[in-house]
Amino acid sequence: MRTYTNLNEGWRFTGPAGDVETVDVPHTWNAIDGQDGGNDYWRGACTYERTFGAPAYDATSQVVYLEFEGVNASADVLVNGTSLCHHDGGYSTFRVNVTDALVAGENSLKVVVDNSKNDRVYPQKADFTFYGGIYRDVKLLVASATHFDLDYYGGNGVRVTPQIADGDTDARVEVTSWIKGPAADTANVQVVLTDGDGAEVARGEGTDATLAIAGAHRWDGVRDPYLYTATFTLLAADGSTLDEVSVRFGVRSFRIDADKGFFLNGRAYPLRGVSRHQDRKGIGNALAPEQHLEDIALIKEIGANTVRLAHYQHNQVFYDACDEAGFVVWAEIPYISEHMPNGRQNTLDQMHELIVQNHHHASICVWGLSNEITISTKDKADMLDNHRVLNDLVHEMDPTRPTTLACYAMCGPFNKSAFVSDVVAWNLYLGWYVPGLWLNKAWFGFWRLVHKNRAIGMSEYGCEAMPNLHSEKPRRNDHTEEYQCVYHEYMLKFFDKRPYFWATHVWNMFDFAADARDQGGEPGMNHKGLVTFDRKTKKDSFFIYKAWWSDEPFVHVCSKRFENRCAKSITVKAYSNQPSVTFYVNGEKVETVAENPKDPHVFRLFIPLPEGECHVEVVAGECRDEATWRRVSTPNPAYKLVKKKGQQKSNWADNE
Repeated sequence: MRTYTNLNEGWRFTGPAGDVETVDVPHTWNAIDGQDGGNDYWRGACTYERTFGAPAYDATSQVVYLEFEGVNASADVLVNGTSLCHHDGGYSTFRVNVTDALVAGENSLKVVVDNSKNDRVYPQKADFTFYGGIYRDVKLLVASATHFDLDYYGGNGVRVTPQIADGDTDARVEVTSWIKGPAADTANVQVVLTDGDGAEVARGEGTDATLAIAGAHRWDGVRDPYLYTATFTLLAADGSTLDEVSVRFGVRSFRIDADKGFFLNGRAYPLRGVSRHQDRKGIGNALAPEQHLEDIALIKEIGANTVRLAHYQHNQVFYDACDEAGFVVWAEIPYISEHMPNGRQNTLDQMHELIVQNHHHASICVWGLSNEITISTKDKADMLDNHRVLNDLVHEMDPTRPTTLACYAMCGPFNKSAFVSDVVAWNLYLGWYVPGLWLNKAWFGFWRLVHKNRAIGMSEYGCEAMPNLHSEKPRRNDHTEEYQCVYHEYMLKFFDKRPYFWATHVWNMFDFAADARDQGGEPGMNHKGLVTFDRKTKKDSFFIYKAWWSDEPFVHVCSKRFENRCAKSITVKAYSNQPSVTFYVNGEKVETVAENPKDPHVFRLFIPLPEGECHVEVVAGECRDEATWRRVSTPNPAYKLVKKKGQQKSNWADNE
C-alpha cells in the first residue's frame, strides 16, 4: 500500500543574491518583488536543498518516488548528486522515481528551480506575476513495485468516465487503469463504486470495465453536488493487495446550446460566475489549504455557480473543493498572449498533465486551449496549427468534454483562432478600456447576426477599483468603487436579457499581482477584483453580484468608505435580494422602497446631507446595514486617483 511522508519543512534556500536561509515550502522568492510594480521582479534559477532519511521500504518489492505538486517554472531534481529529472511547467504535479538513487541513512535532495525568461515554457508574457519557487507540497511516496502507473504525466494511474443521458436514470461508468511493475501481467484489478454514504453501488474487475449505477444520483451543480467514489484495488496472483487508489466523481450530463446557453442534467443552467488567480498579498502563490478554502467560501457567498480557473492548472485542493461546492469549472493551460514556435511541445505536455491529473473532477466541464493568444503572436499559421493539434489531442484524451478558448478584445469576430475550439468566449472590457458600455450590445449583437450557430461566452469582463477611491460623479478610468458598481450593474442587466451566453466570468474575483502594471495608485496590482488582494475587504460590487445570484437574505449600503462628502444632498444606494428595503436617516424612518424591475436589486433614496454627521440605516426584513457620512467643505484628496507623470495609461501590455 502507498505511504506518504511530507517533506515541506527545513529546506536550505539559496536565493537570487546568493544568500542562504532556511525555509519551509510552499515557498516563493517573488512574494514581495512580484507584487510591487516596475516589471522587474527577479527571474532566474534558485536552489532548494535538504536531507531526508531513507524510508522504510523493501528494495525487492517496493519503489520510492518524490512527488512535487507545483514548482514554477522549470525544475531539475538531484538525489545524492545524481540528476534524475527535468520538468518544464509550473502548475502541475510531477514525480521522480528515486529508488535506485537512495542510500541507507541520510539522503541529499537538491531542486534547482528556474523561472527565467525563455521561448519554450509557458507562460512568458501575461498580465500576472510568474512566481518562482516550490510553492506546493513535496512528498516522499513508497509504493509496491507493481502499482497503478505513477509515471504518466503526474496522474494516479486510473481513469473514471461517467456517462448518462439527459432523461436516463441509470449511469454508465467506464473505469480504466494502467499497471506498471514486474507483476503487471499477473495482477488483477478490482473496482468498487460507493455512494456518498459509503455504500457499494457497483463493482467490476479488469483494467477496462464498464459498470452501471442504477438510479444514479446526479451531481447537480450548486443545488446538489453529489459525489461517488471509485476505489481501484490492485491484487497480486495470491490475492494480496499491491496498490489502491480512490477518486471521487460525479454523474452529470451537460451540453451547450448556441441559443439557450449551458444545460446541466437536461435543464437550462446559465453559468454565471467569476475567474480566479491563486496568489495573495505577501504570500504570492505559496498558499496553504485553508487559504484555498477561504477563496471557495467567498465565491460561494456571492452565489456564483461557475469558476474559470485562470490561466493554469490550480491546486488539487481547489478542484476538490469545486467538486464539493458544485461549481462548474473551466480548466485551462497557460498558453497565453504570444505563441512561441519553440513552445509547441510544452503546450501539449501541459495539456496532457491537466487532463490526466484532473479527468475525474465532476466540476470540470470545459478544457481551455489558450487565452488572448493573438495579442502579440507573429507566426499566425504556426499558432493556428498548434491550436488544431491541441484541440485534437483534447478530443482524443477526453471526448466527453468540449474545448474552448478566450479571445482577446481586439481579436475580430472573423479571426480564425475563434473557430478552432468547440465553443468560444471573449475577453471584452468595453466600458473600461474603451468608452461606452453600450458597445457590449453592439459587439455581441453583431456576433449573433453573423455567427448565430456558434456558441459564445464572456470569459473576462470587469473594471478596476480601489476601496479608498471615491467620486460623486464616477466615470471610466477613475478606479473608484462607485464606477465599478456602475459597470457591473450594467453588465448584470445586459447578461440577464441574453440567455445565449453559455458562460460569463467576472474578471476577477480577487485582486491579483501583475508586476508589469502601474495603475490605480498601487503599482504591481490588477484591481479588477470584487475582493481585495488580502481577502479582507469586499468591494461594493461584490454585493451587487450577491444580490443577483445568492439566496442568502442580506442588504448592503454602498459607498460606506466614502465618508467625507461635499454635496448638499446625496443618493443613498443599497443592494439587496429582498423585495423592498426601508431607509432610516438619523433614526427616523424616511421611506420604504420597492425593487424596480428595470433596475433589479438596486435601491436608491435621495436625501439632503445636513451639516455634521448623517447616519443612515437600511433594513430589509431581518437584515440591516448602516453607514455614516460627514458633510465637509473641501474634497478629501485621498479619494481621487493621482496619476504620476509617465504612468501607464491603458493596459499591462504597454509595459512589455
